[in-house]
Amino acid sequence: MARRAREAGAAPPRDVAAVARRLGLRFRDEGLLREALTHSSATGLPGAAMPSNERLEFLGDRVLGLLMAEWLIERFPAEREGMLMRRFGTLVAAETLAGIAARLGLGDDLVVASDPAGPGIHTRPNVLADALEALLGAAYLDGGLDAVRPFFRRVFAPLVEAEPARPPLPAKSRLQEWLQGRGHALPVYTLVSAEGPSHEPVFVVAVSAAGREAQGRGETKRAAELAAAEAWLAGVAP
Repeated sequence: MARRAREAGAAPPRDVAAVARRLGLRFRDEGLLREALTHSSATGLPGAAMPSNERLEFLGDRVLGLLMAEWLIERFPAEREGMLMRRFGTLVAAETLAGIAARLGLGDDLVVASDPAGPGIHTRPNVLADALEALLGAAYLDGGLDAVRPFFRRVFAPLVEAEPARPPLPAKSRLQEWLQGRGHALPVYTLVSAEGPSHEPVFVVAVSAAGREAQGRGETKRAAELAAAEAWLAGVAP
């Protein structure tokens, strides 16, 4: 199967079994995986027969929350609720999910309509985050928690175990800590543009700090700010 996002009237992925194998998942009902990979923009295309992944995303959000809470309770048995909530909030944030989805290549597997206003719907962080949640929802419906848990823990393990002694911070907080630790002024966030329809806006925000600037896109100003901070930090030598 060609690993490109299916656009502008293309049929859903024909070999979803290959997608499942690449992800390390097994589906008894491959229709659930097809549905998880169908963005709402594609449901009105000629020949489209699958519903969008919105319902599976709704379910997957709950599956994600339960599995993450279960894991954090198990992994950090001595931590208080406040620390667990800090970890939880960062690990299930949209930008975290989008990063995992991008590493898994889910954007290349999505069925989407073409996007004349940008580089492609399948590259948007919110679309990637929703696709990962839809995938979790589909895997849960197909085989239950025991089927989805190994996949979930495998893809989230690098983040859960990154700094076990210290809960992870959102990108804006990490950028602020980096700057303060080196005597720099706090970052300045500037809205560059706000485009798109009201139901699917795209914000572009620039962050300036320590003589450098980076930009980020998101469906909300906060998401765009987080993406900008992440982009700024990505340019810092480890």
